[in-house]
Amino acid sequence: MSRTFDAVELELLWRRLISLVDEAAAALVRTSFSTLVRESYDFSCVVTDAEGQSLVQATESIPSFIGTLPATVKHFLCFFPPEKLQPGDVLITNDIWLGTGHLPDITVAKPIFRDGRLVAFSASTAHAPDIGGKIRSPEPREVFEEGFQIPPMKLMRAGETDETLVALLRQNVRTPDQTLGDLWAQVVALDLMEDRLLALMQGYGLPDLTDLAQEIQGRCEAAMRSAIRALPDGTYHSELQTDGLMDTPITIKLALTIDGDAIRMDFAGSDAQVDRAINCAMCYTYAMCMYGVKVCTIPGLPNNEGAWRPISVAAPEGCIVNPVFPASGGSRMLIGHYLPMLVFGCLGQVVPDRVMAACGSPMWGMNQSGLRENGKPYANMFFFNGGMGGNALRDGVTTLSWPSNVSSTAIEISEHIAPLRFHHKRLRPDSGGPGARRGGLGQEIAIEVLSETPIAVSFLAERTIFPAFGIEGGQAGAPGAVLINGEKTDPKRQYVLKRGDTVTLRTPGGGGHGDPAARDPAAVAADVAAGYVTDTAAYGG
Repeated sequence: MSRTFDAVELELLWRRLISLVDEAAAALVRTSFSTLVRESYDFSCVVTDAEGQSLVQATESIPSFIGTLPATVKHFLCFFPPEKLQPGDVLITNDIWLGTGHLPDITVAKPIFRDGRLVAFSASTAHAPDIGGKIRSPEPREVFEEGFQIPPMKLMRAGETDETLVALLRQNVRTPDQTLGDLWAQVVALDLMEDRLLALMQGYGLPDLTDLAQEIQGRCEAAMRSAIRALPDGTYHSELQTDGLMDTPITIKLALTIDGDAIRMDFAGSDAQVDRAINCAMCYTYAMCMYGVKVCTIPGLPNNEGAWRPISVAAPEGCIVNPVFPASGGSRMLIGHYLPMLVFGCLGQVVPDRVMAACGSPMWGMNQSGLRENGKPYANMFFFNGGMGGNALRDGVTTLSWPSNVSSTAIEISEHIAPLRFHHKRLRPDSGGPGARRGGLGQEIAIEVLSETPIAVSFLAERTIFPAFGIEGGQAGAPGAVLINGEKTDPKRQYVLKRGDTVTLRTPGGGGHGDPAARDPAAVAADVAAGYVTDTAAYGG
């Protein structure tokens, strides 16, 4: 007989679930070794039911993980059905198509048993500081060049670690202590979620999570369907161009159909996959599309399986947003971060007040690898952000990551862990697109190499050709640029730098919203006083 929950009991259970995944996320941050987890928060924690359907996800989470992490748990079940699992097992993979779309993201999951029966999984994904191969850049032509591949397997079997796998991973990465340190921090998070969940189930007399999961997921599904039902039926189209391979732009097309209480999205007509590492695996495409829909419909809805059931995504095999093996995808965010904006382009035709102008994203990053003074190899990655687009209510936020929400690494930490000196990190005046609501500003970062030995650097950079566009009469933000020793360079290439060389990054500004002439003169004056705007011509000045 199924169990029912009154409103008070359900709220208490829900709050306990949120608390346990958030506690696990905090433990992961505290015990991690790399800045990617500790400073940039490039990770997530989740609890699923026994079928791998997401139940609750940590508050600190990157949008792409709302869809990719639970999906990986379902893939694990295909390789390891319940009868092949036992207490103490920990599953692991970084497979591009079964995971998050690129090798640096390592996903682990632990089956949770109660009275000898599989009742749930605790799971975590975290961006490893290094995964071997060529340092992360758009250059690799196939996945084999991108690093160490881990197929779905058991990191731990009944509590015993697979030391062969650990030895292979250590041997194939530049940062073995950091990479393995972060991995064990993930395992700590899994154990903590298991302990807290079993205590919760014991306290409330839950033999399994079936009834509770159905209640929570069902409510979220009903809420999402109601929000979709409020939108007018129809098929809406949007497309955009990305910088692509610099000399070859890439076009992505989306048709979004609202049909009653469901949404279907189709990327038919988008360009084909390429022999560079910017291909966006379907798992990442799906997650970014779901995020875009949620933002425009019911942004406060919890992230779990029920919220996504009314949404489906299709893309032709072999296209840029659904590449086939052995496509490379290490820099898949250079395509994937455009996808929520395509969703906005469609839904903005029916709910224009809920969307913003284009952002100065995809997120920017700089990767480095080399040798320290003691001869040991190192690898680091630092994130930098452009401005967000303006919307109907407010100006775009300056230098904030979107649609990923990773945090920037502090200059002091960057200089401490890498042979670099940051000469300045400052806002770019006039980079925000003019509008009634101005686009957020980009930033300029000037870096000098201090290493006595050559270092390899690569970049994640977009909108250097096609700037962030404005909407509703707003104007585009300023494009970005990557300069080495003062000369503009191709950000899709890898470079070897020596002591004294300089790198200047100019991240793009966000697009403006609305006619600039309609901007409040007091707001223009405030922008001028703050140094955000020096050229007021667009505002009638």
